[in-house]
Amino acid sequence: MTNPGTLFIVTAPSGAGKTTLVKDLLERDPQVQLSVSYTTRAPRAGEQDGREYHFVSIDAFVELRNQGEFLEWAEVHGNYYGTSKNWLKAQLAAGNDTLVEIDWQGAQQVRRVFPDAVGVFILPPSLEVLEQRLRGRGTDSDVVISQRLLAARGEMRHMGEFPYVIINRTLSTALDDLVAIVRSGRLRYANQRSCYPDFFASLEQD
Repeated sequence: MTNPGTLFIVTAPSGAGKTTLVKDLLERDPQVQLSVSYTTRAPRAGEQDGREYHFVSIDAFVELRNQGEFLEWAEVHGNYYGTSKNWLKAQLAAGNDTLVEIDWQGAQQVRRVFPDAVGVFILPPSLEVLEQRLRGRGTDSDVVISQRLLAARGEMRHMGEFPYVIINRTLSTALDDLVAIVRSGRLRYANQRSCYPDFFASLEQD
């Protein structure tokens, strides 16, 4: 029997460094795979369909949603995002540790179906640093940046819903913290007992 995989949820306001941290985690820990979400936003420079996201039209997204394909979906900054429920269940059942990058609303919906998921919230060192990072991208207008900063304040009020919080002051330290959380998630009692049932059964005998 295949031991079930662990589901990790990583959430952060735009510009906190979540995407870079997740990318570096996947390179350091090949046992973790990324759940590729669907989105109606346009691809950014360097992004590929099926790698960062499945880029679809609004009509296609709505059709998938109506078919019950999404575990969670949300509208963020005028675009739709959704996670495939059936694909995720199949990956975990096959024993594959899987990471989902979603906003706090999506995280709430995922936890309703997967209450044992390990949640991590990434914070910037300050709102000033967050604004610098957003402007440093050079991809958004002043209006969009102001909207993202306003949204970030609201998003960060939900950090208490996550058992782990990382303040991304320096990328290397934040990455070490994220790797440590992933490893600790695998070492929870339920996971260990599932991986070594005979050993645990022998210890529980009178």
